Amino acid sequence: MAEVTNSSPLERLGLPDDLRWLADKYPRESWQAHANIHGMANMWLQRHDMFRELGGMLTGGIGNYREGRLTAPDFARWFAPRLNHFLGHLDGHHNVEDYQYFPAFTKAEPRLKRGFEILDADHHTIHVGLERNAEAANAFIRTLQESEDKQRFAADAYADENNRLIAMLTRHLADEEDLIIPLILDRGDQALGID
Repeated sequence: MAEVTNSSPLERLGLPDDLRWLADKYPRESWQAHANIHGMANMWLQRHDMFRELGGMLTGGIGNYREGRLTAPDFARWFAPRLNHFLGHLDGHHNVEDYQYFPAFTKAEPRLKRGFEILDADHHTIHVGLERNAEAANAFIRTLQESEDKQRFAADAYADENNRLIAMLTRHLADEEDLIIPLILDRGDQALGID
């Protein structure tokens, strides 16, 4: 794995080698066969898959609008509830991790403290991305009563913010899984105090 510091999720290629010792012991391809995958680990992976799916839906939706497969009003009706769901659940998920799970995991395995600090820093960076994403989405929706050119320009600006957010989120989710899932597999929910 590439050497990494506490860099932005847009700059990172993965977790630093010194934080991968559990990921090396429990590689991704072995996770589903492990006895401790049920419970918290499986819930974590399902939640992350939901975020990936919603992000993909939003990316696909803006693409459909930009390519003329959806009118601006139809896109806005489709888009607004999905974006609100995505942004709200992602922000809530990060808050629970930062204030409940990361402290519990750090207490259980202090050698991974820097990894949880990296993930917490990601949450702050992603939160700024969430705000920028919402602002760009609202700017697009405000253009629905304006010219088609203004709508297209605002849609392009939103697409850029969305692509940036999804790229950050994709890196972050993978790194978080590489840190947390092996820890859960190694110790089990009960030993980590999360059952």
